[in-house]
Amino acid sequence: MLQERSNSFKLLLAAGLIFFFAGALLQPFFAYHTPLIVMRCVGLLSLAIACLRQRSLTLWIFFAMLAGLELGLDAPTFAVQLRVLSDIFLRLIKVIVAPLILGTLITGIAGHGDLRKVGRIGWKSLVYFEAVTTVALFIGIFAINLTKAGEGLVLPATATAQTPPDTAPLRWTDFLLHIFPDNIVKSVAENQILQVAVFAIIFAIALTRVREDLQKPILNFAESLTQVMFSFTNFVMYYAPVGIGAAMAYTVGHMGIAVLLPLVKLILTAYGALLAFLLLVLLPIALFARIPLKRFLSYVAEPATIAFATSTSEAALPRAMECMEAFGVPRRIVAFVIPAGYSFNLDGSTLYLALASIFVAQAAGIHMPWSQQLLMVLTLMLTSKGIAGVPRATLLVLLASAASFHLPSEPVFVILGVDALIDMARTSLNVTGNCLASAVIARWENELPAD
Repeated sequence: MLQERSNSFKLLLAAGLIFFFAGALLQPFFAYHTPLIVMRCVGLLSLAIACLRQRSLTLWIFFAMLAGLELGLDAPTFAVQLRVLSDIFLRLIKVIVAPLILGTLITGIAGHGDLRKVGRIGWKSLVYFEAVTTVALFIGIFAINLTKAGEGLVLPATATAQTPPDTAPLRWTDFLLHIFPDNIVKSVAENQILQVAVFAIIFAIALTRVREDLQKPILNFAESLTQVMFSFTNFVMYYAPVGIGAAMAYTVGHMGIAVLLPLVKLILTAYGALLAFLLLVLLPIALFARIPLKRFLSYVAEPATIAFATSTSEAALPRAMECMEAFGVPRRIVAFVIPAGYSFNLDGSTLYLALASIFVAQAAGIHMPWSQQLLMVLTLMLTSKGIAGVPRATLLVLLASAASFHLPSEPVFVILGVDALIDMARTSLNVTGNCLASAVIARWENELPAD
């Protein structure tokens, strides 16, 4: 009976995917689109029946992404109006982040009591982050030099008419100062993840220095807060398919397909480079650290899917922390590594910055020798650390790099036309990389249980 249900589910899933993607891929070649719309709707119906039989949240999120894509293609005006549904989901997620980080870090550090182990986790994490993100930068540089996606690009007149935002370029001193909070209430209100984490670490260390009878009430409160926020996350996840489907519908309806055509080569280069990083860097790291891949992928699938659909790492953070703790990573490692990784281990974002910087030079017809490209990589190693929590940070870093290396800013605004589409993949890779980092550090500390 179970075998029949499994076969029926696989058949429905395969049929749904074939019908939907066949209808999507054939659309550019047919002037009459109604039969293709019907084909895609049949595919979605088949996928919905499969989801009802399996009852998996990850599958429902995937179905919602495809339904949102269909809605954005067929009814873009209506799809744009659905942004409010995705904004509700993001607000519900954001309200979880700061209390969850406070609770998990305080219980993880003060509840454990071994501060030397906490310090060891810290330096191991930073070494890992710097090594992996540096490799990501070089893969981005190599990929864009291989495809030369920017060469021969004709800049539209609208790009030159735009002006850069009135914001100062990011400097490493600003980022260093930005790490430390001056008002914890303000940091929580603005969802400054790194500032909240720094406060929680210092608070937890201070808590270990007071008498045990004074520690217990705060530790009990922090533990209760953590469990409540995990329960809160589970409630919010029931709404996730609606919010994520709306986010996808808005993105497709707002961008349209026409804006993608002149920059298809850049999109393919970016996705190829991100896939290469996943297979050539993260996969060998997972194998070397003896991470059980099948089980790891089953736990990371949901937060990575949420990140892909919403283009926001923050939206996936609570679920990523919960999933990695369920995977077997100790809470103190999860609570330290994942929030810190949101500023120091953005693999997808750093790779894309390197790739986009050279793309700007190619689009402007400027030849950059390898020595200058290497200097740009070293510069991005510092400036890319300031991306997290800063609005339009990718744009700012690209503009700052262009100014530092005497490149024009017009190609940066051309990239913005497809940035949302690329952002989905690089954000998903950011989340996957941070989840893997927590598992690797746990293995490094000999605290990851055997499969």
